[in-house]
Amino acid sequence: MLAYNIRIAWKSLKRNPILSALIVLGIALGIGVSTTFVTSHHVMSRDPIPEKSSVIYYVEMDNWDPERGWDDEDPKAAPNQVTYRDATALMKSTVPTYQSAMFKSYMYVFPPPKVGRPYRGRVRLCFADFFPMFDVPFKYGVGWDRGADRTPDPVVVLSHETNQKLFGGANSVGNSVRIENRDFKVIGVLEPWRPAPKFYDPHNGGYEEADELLIPFTFVRPMEIRTGGNTSGWKDSGETFEDQLQSENIWIQMWVQLDSDRQKQEYQQFLDNYVRGQQALGRMQRPLNNKLLPVMRWLDEQGVVPEEAMSFVIISLLFLLVCSLNLIGILLGKFLARAPEIGVRRALGASRTAIFLQHIVECEVIAVIGGVIGVLLSILGIRLISRLFDGILVLGLDWSMVVAAIGLALLSGLIAGAYPAWRICSLAPATYLKEQ
Repeated sequence: MLAYNIRIAWKSLKRNPILSALIVLGIALGIGVSTTFVTSHHVMSRDPIPEKSSVIYYVEMDNWDPERGWDDEDPKAAPNQVTYRDATALMKSTVPTYQSAMFKSYMYVFPPPKVGRPYRGRVRLCFADFFPMFDVPFKYGVGWDRGADRTPDPVVVLSHETNQKLFGGANSVGNSVRIENRDFKVIGVLEPWRPAPKFYDPHNGGYEEADELLIPFTFVRPMEIRTGGNTSGWKDSGETFEDQLQSENIWIQMWVQLDSDRQKQEYQQFLDNYVRGQQALGRMQRPLNNKLLPVMRWLDEQGVVPEEAMSFVIISLLFLLVCSLNLIGILLGKFLARAPEIGVRRALGASRTAIFLQHIVECEVIAVIGGVIGVLLSILGIRLISRLFDGILVLGLDWSMVVAAIGLALLSGLIAGAYPAWRICSLAPATYLKEQ
């Protein structure tokens, strides 16, 4: 019966191709717009490191003003970064499988004269565990070992793009790169790696450009490297660089990998004991508020998915609904024009249910065609949005989005066709028999 109804539906579409094309276009336009924005939201909100997001935690501690919390509207909120002195103290823990304090800076890079002029590069200072903790992919070489975290070892890992810029993409391991007033030895080159969102440091936007060079955190003091990201503080931080390091200013991100519940409990206890020790010294006088945030909760707290993205999803779905409702009148006119033919079928014994299903199937055939065209239109829309992000956010349709698009199309066909199909099957056949 389904095959028969599909065949009848196809003949009906070919009988009036212009009207059929108008109905298909209405659904295709709604599907194209809604799929574009649903896919954009889907990509922005997906897990950036699904294989490890359940065991990687962002560390928050409350060193803020005892008289006034970090967030006036949320008394349970803690500052979203830690101080230098706290970060270096936390790095002494032996509990995590991997751990890294980190921050970004902007430093002058001096390419060979034949390559180009000096420029300000995006540099991330981190610990050796950064690479295995986040499964950072290498094309050449490796990251530094923990020995470089204990003494300032002048080594550097280059991004894929920086290696292309400085060394033409060749294996540059063993070469030197001058950063500020020091020469650093290249020990590793990354594969193209641009997490979207930039989950490990979304403080200046979840889709900020990737880091260009990575060097050991231990160079903070000898090179007096200041942060290029957000800094917050609640009391005077002094004038000298050492004053800044010992201040209550927060500008360091702290991540740990805890592979078991026992590790997590032990590290939570480590954090609590550390804060109690600092409270005894006169610091951190606010109530105990140490947090271990898994990746997705951390991203949600930082608002990485813009509220506008969900607003666009809702608007696009409403647009699809409007498109479906506007098609009701067109389908009603199309079906009523066949009322004499339907009257004959009813007189020959066709039930109302059979007539209803025949027209619903026709609507769904239209919806599937419109859905396929809508998916093609959404590909163009997704490419346009990707250009707006300048390649930082790579959007693309996966099979779940294609299935969702076809599902929305079928739902739209049902919404648009339910009333016209009910109306045509409800007509009394005797009215039209004399005309035949």
